[in-house]
Amino acid sequence: MTIRDRLEQAITEAPTVFGEPTDTADGATVITVARGGGFGRPARPVGVFVIHEGRAHWSPAVDANRIAQLGEWIGLLTGVILALALLRRPPWPDLRRP
Repeated sequence: MTIRDRLEQAITEAPTVFGEPTDTADGATVITVARGGGFGRPARPVGVFVIHEGRAHWSPAVDANRIAQLGEWIGLLTGVILALALLRRPPWPDLRRP
């Protein structure tokens, strides 16, 4: 495997990083999970594994800011498409005299 192949693999495949297990007061163990990092990119939280009474439960991390930004972009795109459609062919009748 060449150096270029290793660099491409490192850039395209974001490694999964598991945090140190943390015990809580009720006896559960919490393990954080992140993805990414390296080459100047920050690691992004993905979620946590919660192990309680011998059962593991996955809780995904939700980025509310990213969801809100997606909604804003969709609204902006809708407004632009609507404005272009109205400018191209207005819904009101043509009132010019023949």
